[in-house]
Amino acid sequence: MTLLREAIGDSLRRARLAQHRTLREVSTSARVSLGYLSEVERGRKEASSELLASICEALDVPLSRVLWDVSTLMAGADGSAPREPALTGPAVEREPTTDEPAEPAAGEATASAEHGPRIGIAEDTRIVIPAPRAEMLVLVKGM
Repeated sequence: MTLLREAIGDSLRRARLAQHRTLREVSTSARVSLGYLSEVERGRKEASSELLASICEALDVPLSRVLWDVSTLMAGADGSAPREPALTGPAVEREPTTDEPAEPAAGEATASAEHGPRIGIAEDTRIVIPAPRAEMLVLVKGM
């Protein structure tokens, strides 16, 4: 079982390491003792909301992103998945709220229950999905 304080610590450590910063740099910027920050990152101490906000500000990472990362980690640990998609930017698309299906955009694939997806892509076409940025990675520990 993953503890909340451990998941928060993992998320903060990943954010710090992605920026190639030391504990000393972040602790000075956040006005938190080096030892205490180290214990928070290792999941040994429960950080208050004020302390988390200070650390996130020092890392220039929104607290909401850390909490989303933690919720994703915790959901993966208990076998469920988050219900809402991450809000990663202003152009987040939401599912239609009415009972009628949304009209597909031009060039978008449509699906039929009888015939499966209809996609206008040649068989030899390669689809390349870029790797996520380091601060967006979610660490999931194996059982």
